[in-house]
This record gives sequence, structure tokens and C-alpha cells, in this order.
Amino acid sequence: MSLLKEGERLDDLERNGYQIIQNPGRFCFGMDAVLLTGFAKVKSRERVLDLGTGTGIIPILLNGKTDGAWFEGLEIQPESADMAKRSVILNSLEEKVGITVGDIKEASQIYGAASFDVVTCNPPYMNENHGIKNPEEPKAIARHEILCTLEDVIREGTKVLKPGGRFYMVHRPHRLVEIIMLMEKYRIEPKRMKFVHPFVWKEPNMVLIEAVRGGNPMLKVEKPIIVFQEENVYTDEIKEIYGY
Repeated sequence: MSLLKEGERLDDLERNGYQIIQNPGRFCFGMDAVLLTGFAKVKSRERVLDLGTGTGIIPILLNGKTDGAWFEGLEIQPESADMAKRSVILNSLEEKVGITVGDIKEASQIYGAASFDVVTCNPPYMNENHGIKNPEEPKAIARHEILCTLEDVIREGTKVLKPGGRFYMVHRPHRLVEIIMLMEKYRIEPKRMKFVHPFVWKEPNMVLIEAVRGGNPMLKVEKPIIVFQEENVYTDEIKEIYGY
């Protein structure tokens, strides 16, 4: 029996032979999710939670890139979670990756406090929701803070982390001040930051952040990632992250 439903497709993840089920009519993962899996660090025997996992791209890729013990994805949209679960089965990862249907705002109630070593999140970037024609559309939910806010993500992400646990997020640079203020509010300390530029001469359009629950103040801004060396030609760093 095929694991694909109407309108869905299989995409090759270029890693361990993994494939992922996606529906272009709903929402497909972007480069930001892949870059986050290259930035996040997961050690052996660590448990990882991905908040708002969508179709499961981050847990599946992190399993292929690291030695973590368990990768959990939390997703509020049942249809996306169903695709993620079928991708887990497709790649025979049932003993390493789990998908739960649930609300980010209730993550600490679902899993319990201090239950993960690492939390990852590629959250909705937009906090301006006016003008959205259909707020229930999957693409709108993925891009706009309709069902959760940045504060919800940081609050719940911190709660489910063990003391000393690490939080990894990709976001937009224009919200960096808000991100750092919220991290300070919930006592999770930014430790590493990396900006992502589409071209070396263009301003960054993404920022990757690592924060530590209860960490000491000291932030390291790392060498930026440059996506393209010329039009439609990826840099060697991007090729390595993707596994080309």
C-alpha cells in the first residue's frame, strides 16, 4: 500500500537515503529548516524536541546528521503531522523519531518540564496578521503567528529543556531584539549566533541562534553563511549542509 495520498509527493533529502512526504498545496519545508539542522548540535544519548515540526523535516534530518537518542516532533496541524508520521514509517525510523499532534502553547504540559536536552524550532516569522485572506490555510499558519507567538515558543521551549539544555532557532534578523529580550525574560541565555546572507554583498535574511537554559552571559557571533556564490550556484558550505 502506498504511503502517498492525493496531491502529495516524495522528496529526496540527500541524506542516508531519506525521503520526505510533502504536499505543495499545503506547505513545503525551506532552506531555513535545513540550515537549522546544520547549526544545531546534538550529542549521543540526547533527547530532542522540535516545536512546530510540520512534515517532520528537522527530526528526520537531525537523526541522519547526529547521534541523538530520540527525536520528537510536535505539530498542531493533524494533516501535516500525518505526513510526518508516514515519512517516519517510510524511512523506518519508528524507533528513533516520534510525532505528536499538539499545541506549542501546551508543550510543557504534554511532555513535562525539563524533559529534553535539546529543543529546535523554525517558527512562524510574521507577527502582522492583517490582510490574511484565510488564517486557517496551512501556509498562513506556517508563516504567521496565528496559532502561537514567538513568546509561546521561547517560554515553552525553555520549560521543556533540562537545566543546561540547548535551544536552537532560525528566525528573521528584524526580530532579533525581541528574541533576545524574550530569552532574557525566560532565563535562557543566547550563546551562539550566525547570520545567513543570500549573497556576500546582500544583508542577512535569516539568523540562527543557540541559547542555553541557565547559561552564563557570553554571546559568540560566528562567521556568516553565504547561500549563493553567484546566481543559482550554491556555495560549498550550503552544498555540504545539504549533503550534495
